[in-house]
Amino acid sequence: MQQRPPARASVLETVLLGATVFVPTLAQGAILRRPRMVRLAARFDTHRRAHRTLARVRSRHGAGPVSVTVPGRRMLLLLSPQDARILFTATPAPLTPANREKAGALRHFEPDGVLISPAEVRPERRAFNETVLDRGAPAHRLFPVLTPRIREEAQALLALHHGSARPLDWDDFSAAFWRIIRRVVLGDAARDDHRITELLARLRADGNWLNLRRPKDRTRDAFLARVRAYVDSAEPGSLAALVAATPSTEATEPVGQVPHWLFAYDAASIATYSALALLASHPEQADRVRTELAGTDPAQPATADALPFLRACVLESLRLWPTSLAILRDTTADITWHNGTSTPADTCVVFYSSFFHRDDQHVPHADEFAPEAWLDGRNEDNWALAPFSHGPAKCPGQDLVLFTAATLLAALLRDHKALLLLPRRPLAPPVPLPRTIDHTSLRFALLPK
Repeated sequence: MQQRPPARASVLETVLLGATVFVPTLAQGAILRRPRMVRLAARFDTHRRAHRTLARVRSRHGAGPVSVTVPGRRMLLLLSPQDARILFTATPAPLTPANREKAGALRHFEPDGVLISPAEVRPERRAFNETVLDRGAPAHRLFPVLTPRIREEAQALLALHHGSARPLDWDDFSAAFWRIIRRVVLGDAARDDHRITELLARLRADGNWLNLRRPKDRTRDAFLARVRAYVDSAEPGSLAALVAATPSTEATEPVGQVPHWLFAYDAASIATYSALALLASHPEQADRVRTELAGTDPAQPATADALPFLRACVLESLRLWPTSLAILRDTTADITWHNGTSTPADTCVVFYSSFFHRDDQHVPHADEFAPEAWLDGRNEDNWALAPFSHGPAKCPGQDLVLFTAATLLAALLRDHKALLLLPRRPLAPPVPLPRTIDHTSLRFALLPK
């Protein structure tokens, strides 16, 4: 039986896709957000414009994938949860996470990271990541020792604003979250190691250019040497210590896995801060958080099943405003999609996160803040929703990230009766939530009990 190719976008559709989907996504920075571009994207709500274009393409061609002609590259846009399911479950073969564009970006700071690893070493590196990050365990073994560290940083952040009219802003929040990241991943000795974060930021900024910019070897070597020094010191109660203690081979490149945790953890700061804005704008959900906090003992370490509603708020923040703007895979062999069409090897397959997460055809609460949908089963088994991806390449650090975010939010909110979003933003019902948000412009007034 002869295989049928997918529908092809017209020249006009290709131009619209470039102008409303590809260019705004790249302009914001796939690896390190460019604040000025994020501000412009939010002003024009570029994700809403992208959604209109993709919905128009789907209306014309149907729910099957659509091929887009790009000079020197075969690209395929997915438009249905059925094909999203194939994308996630057919990883790592015949759909590899080591996508060409992704590899071009991540090689700047994590050349040995599992996501861009060759097929022959990927299983070993993936298993190592899952072991250190305790994927599948009821709770990560470090939860008890990390809880007081996260609460300490929350109190230090609140102390900046105690007794003053100074609002809580993104710069202060991000700095506090980076202190948490460094303590969790590298140990307490790294708390104030701003240099390692600066080096990573410089490399990530180059990564925004994908394959168009050569890696800065000296900067990358300096960054990786700093990471290695923390692993060699193996401070107890850190992921670095677990890296040092977990059996591995030379092919595993254990130290080479650490940069991705630092990079990926940074996205959690955006999701956590955006969740704070949502709770400041939705009194009903904020009241439910206060009820949840009232039933917990702040003196006890957080556990895997603690603060389920706060965790759901973070998941909902990631649904509404995905920090992974697109999930990419490359085909390593022919693959057949749900409508019977087939794609050859060496095709870039694109899951545009915002389109799927806000698609009212498959997500009835698309433009609403509905954290309860992560608890009542509505979001269960919905392949359109991928805040931490799905399948064999799903983020093995999901539980650790949600634990960190929920524990920090709990520490910030426990002693405050309300948050006031400054200036007032259209994030409260009945106005539909914007598809694009500038998290860097959000500021809060903390109202004490």
